Amino acid sequence: MDGRETTMNRNGNALPWLLLSAVVIALDQWTKHLALANLQPFEPHVVIAGLLDWTLAFNSGAAFSFLAGGDGWQRWLFAALAIGVSTVLAVWLARLARGDWRNAAPLALIIGGALGNLVDRLRLGHVVDFIDVHLGSAHWPAFNIADSAISVGAVMLIAFGLGSGQRRGKHG
Repeated sequence: MDGRETTMNRNGNALPWLLLSAVVIALDQWTKHLALANLQPFEPHVVIAGLLDWTLAFNSGAAFSFLAGGDGWQRWLFAALAIGVSTVLAVWLARLARGDWRNAAPLALIIGGALGNLVDRLRLGHVVDFIDVHLGSAHWPAFNIADSAISVGAVMLIAFGLGSGQRRGKHG
C-alpha cells in the first residue's frame, strides 16, 4: 500500500466534492430560469455599459456555437459527451484523496458545468445563454454559469498542474 492509499483510507475519497457540482448545477439552472423569465431573446439589457449585458440566447451547439447548424443530432452527441466526460471525471474524483482540492475542485466545477448544460439539452433541446461580455462592439459569445464553471475548472487544472496532487502524494 503506497502513501496515497493510506491517506485515502484515512480521509476518504474526493467524491464529497460532487456537492460543489450540485451547487454549480443549481446556480446555473436558477440563473437560466431568471433569464428565461425576465429577458427577451436577443434583446440586450445593459448591466455595465460597453462591457456587460444580459442577453438571452440559445445554443444548440457547443462552445462558440460549434455544430449549432446541425438538424438536431448534435443535441444527442453533446448529451452523450457530457455524460461520458462527467462519468470519467467522477471516477477520477473517487480515486483522489478528499483533501486534494487542487484536483478535486476543478473536476467538480467541470462536472457541474457539463451537467448543468446537459439539463438544458435534455429539457429544451438547446443551452440557454445570457451573459454577454463585450468591449464596445466586439462581443465574446454569450455564455452561462455552467460554461463559466467548465472554463474556471479547466484553467485551475492547468494552473495547478494536471494531476500534480497525485504525483506529490506518491513522492512526498
